[in-house]
Formats: sequence, structure tokens, C-alpha cells
Amino acid sequence: MMTILVAFAFILFLQTGIEAHVEHTKETPGVGIEEKLGQAIPLDIVFNDESGNRISLRQLIHKPTILVPVYFGCPDVCSFLLYNLAGALNQFSSEPGKEYQVLAVSFDETEKPPLALEKKRLYLRMIQKPFPEEAWRFLTGEEENIRKLTEAIGFRFKREGKTFQHPILMVILSPGGKITRYMYGTEVLPFDLKMALLEASEGRIGPTVSKVLRFCFSYDPKGRKYVFNTLKVTGIVTIAFALSFILFLVLKRKKQPGKEG
Repeated sequence: MMTILVAFAFILFLQTGIEAHVEHTKETPGVGIEEKLGQAIPLDIVFNDESGNRISLRQLIHKPTILVPVYFGCPDVCSFLLYNLAGALNQFSSEPGKEYQVLAVSFDETEKPPLALEKKRLYLRMIQKPFPEEAWRFLTGEEENIRKLTEAIGFRFKREGKTFQHPILMVILSPGGKITRYMYGTEVLPFDLKMALLEASEGRIGPTVSKVLRFCFSYDPKGRKYVFNTLKVTGIVTIAFALSFILFLVLKRKKQPGKEG
């Protein structure tokens, strides 16, 4: 049994390492993520909403929250992330605005509410079902307040001319503003996101469970559901049992008394 667990853990480790290598931003001085799981973000930070109204995070964060640090003028990965997030939300059965909400926050201090409103309308149109406007906010702010938030979540970025070097991720927050999970990359699977929001609603920090579930389950886009990946899991279990049997034979042989000559 121990061998099986070790083999399974090793496979998960390899998978996690590959995902991290592919999805994380290339190593750039001053750019990256320092995870701060379990810590609460300061809720007194004030931003501008899409209409130009001043609003604090305390007024906004009172339910499980998907925090998305992006800049709205981003020509590539930020747009992919927001597009994929809209697609995932389109498949959600959870009620937006009551069971969860999304905050897309620009870390570019030069961006203003009119651009935020334009982007909000764009991504809300991608959700082909009723979705309250207040359930997905697009926020802009001053450099000082942006820094307070990005430092609180461990998000380090660097301006390069009109663009930025930055990590690409979402941060899941509990109703009280506690960081419960980091979700990296532009791929957004509804099952992963739902698991993360469930954990956040209970204030739990649980990055491990969904990794195991994601390994064991595959998303069937045609049927729009998750199915147990029989071939993958069976293969790993078979290898684990084979390793266990070999280990058993080796240990058994070592325990046999030497033949008397």
C-alpha cells in the first residue's frame, strides 16, 4: 500500500511540475508569485468601479471571490484568461452574485473606468445566460492601492514600456478576504473552479484535493461533464501493483536463509 501511495504521489508531483513549468511566467527579476495562503488581504483598499465610483474591497468581498489581477490593455494572456473564465462561468450551476463573484483588478495605474466598462461589457456578452452585472466587477485604481493589493497576494510584476511582465493566475478568496487558493495559467476548468469556491465558502485552504481529482477525472467537452479517466488511473494502479510485487519478491528473497554448503 505504501508503494502505491508513493507511486501515485510521484506521478502527481511530475504532473504538477510540468504544469508549473508550462504555465508560469518565465523567470524575470522582480516578477513572480509568493503564495500567501491563509492570509487575509486588507479590505480597506479603495478602487474605482466601472462607473467611476469609489468602492472599497470591504464593500465588495462578502462572498467567495475570484480575484483576477490583469491589465485590461493586455494583448494576449490576460485576454485569454478572461475569455476562458467567461467560458467556465457559462457552465456553472452556482448562482453568480449570491454564491460567488468575480473581481478583475487592473494593476496598470494608467487604466481608467471607461476601459474597464468596455471590457466588462465584452466579457459579460460571452456568458450566454443571465449573469448579474454586479457579480463581475472590473476595477481600476491608483498605484499606491494597486501595490497594497498585489503585495498582499504576493503578486510581483514589472512594467516594460506599454506592457508588463507578470504572472497569470487567479486568487480565490473566502467571504472574509482570506486567500484560500492560487490557480495558475490561462486554462480555467469549471470543476477546478467550483472546488476552489466550495473550499473558499468554508474558509478551507486546499490546493491538494483538486489536483488529485483533476488527475483522476477528464473533462468531456462533448458531453460537458467530468468523467473518470479509467485508462489513466488503471495504468497507474497496474504499475503500482507491479512495483509492489517486485518489492515483495526482493524482500522475500532477502529474508530466506542462505543455503548451507
